[in-house]
Amino acid sequence: MDQTHAEDADIVREADQAIARLSDVRTAVSRVIIGQEAVVELALAAILSGGHGLLVGAPGLAKTRLVSTLAVVLGLDSRRVQFTPDLMPADILGSEVLDQDPSGARSFRFVPGPIFCQLLMADEINRASPRTQSALLQAMQEHHVTVAGKPYDMPEPFHVLATQNPIEQEGTYPLPEAQLDRFLFQIDVEYPTLDAEREILLATTGVSMAAPAAVLTSQELLGLQTLVRRMPVGEKTLETILKLVRLARPDESPVEATRKFVAWGPGPRAGQALMIGARARALLHGRLAPSTEDVIALAKPALKHRMALSFGARAEGVAIDGLIDRLTEELE
Repeated sequence: MDQTHAEDADIVREADQAIARLSDVRTAVSRVIIGQEAVVELALAAILSGGHGLLVGAPGLAKTRLVSTLAVVLGLDSRRVQFTPDLMPADILGSEVLDQDPSGARSFRFVPGPIFCQLLMADEINRASPRTQSALLQAMQEHHVTVAGKPYDMPEPFHVLATQNPIEQEGTYPLPEAQLDRFLFQIDVEYPTLDAEREILLATTGVSMAAPAAVLTSQELLGLQTLVRRMPVGEKTLETILKLVRLARPDESPVEATRKFVAWGPGPRAGQALMIGARARALLHGRLAPSTEDVIALAKPALKHRMALSFGARAEGVAIDGLIDRLTEELE
């Protein structure tokens, strides 16, 4: 019993320190990224959870700037890859080259690609071919890649923040369900509010612009990710997650709209995303344990890219966001 109390005390002490550090992180990001608080929060929650994020939004909404800012503030080595139709898997993973030493002996040497970093920005990921998109699958899920039959480990931590433009669909290749499922959250980037856009215009059209400053190191981030996984989850929160995931599956949902309009629902990774993401969000909000409020707040980011609407839903104008709102109403 004493050991349990000691462990709980350790978690509380570490969580208090983490809350202060994460407040500094959010302040540092806000100096560069004006507005978009919800987007920043979701991106940080995805990284604190040890996962990947898919940023979906129109051009010019600071998606690229957000990723580069997070890399600096979190102390991560980052790379950016612009996905294009002619991009090949070797352009991301790397390839083997033939070397010859002074004695004439030849051997292959692996030249790592840009994926070997701690934070990879996959810009406009849906513009690359399915073959190239799939090159990311193994790295995102297993944290290593295989080239010429040899495995190569990714650095730790390793995260992918991909961007996708929802309004230009010509010349794009929609991400397959298996790859979408690898993203912890889909993060919708909306247009800024009037006040935020006014501040953006004033801050970005002068002689100088705010530059991000490092707050954490990669080792500190790894410690925070471990802390998130140690945070307790109450039985009520766990039951809420299980209920929500099942409400979204047409085969077992008691909700008529789900059975009528959903072609396929979320798998176990959705529950995992809600479980770990709720802990990360609670920590970002200065709480030591997640609640049903965190689960409801993360319902759309965790579920919308893991569900598909039927043709009938599209014909009747049913939107995935509205459907998830109906499901969260069942939880209250």
